[in-house]
Amino acid sequence: MAVGSALVAAMATDAWQQARDGLAALWQRIHPEQAEQMDSELETLRTQILQARQDQDPSTEQALEGMWRLQLQALLQREPLAAGELRRLLDEQLAPALDPGQRERAYSVLQNTTVFGGTSIVAGRDVYREPPTPKA
Repeated sequence: MAVGSALVAAMATDAWQQARDGLAALWQRIHPEQAEQMDSELETLRTQILQARQDQDPSTEQALEGMWRLQLQALLQREPLAAGELRRLLDEQLAPALDPGQRERAYSVLQNTTVFGGTSIVAGRDVYREPPTPKA
């Protein structure tokens, strides 16, 4: 849900209009009947983010980020084909508006695993049962 993180971060930058326009355009294509409401929600988000930063209130900013992650996750559950468009929005509009630290945070994934009575393998890349054979 990197888009939610990047959206909230971008709304506090000079590129907020571009971030808002990108998500609003996506919403217009997917749910045109909700586009006006989404546009209003994005304007409210910007106001809330700016106020949280002014108040030095990171907990409100984190809560807003979580709220938008959930909202975008619900969108993907209803419209799985929107994943590609959200990824393009992230890569082409949101991430370039962020400073390197915010960009890294938006793309990072935190994963927790609890295993009871078994074995678990969690990997971000390839998993081998034996070391791979070196290439000559």
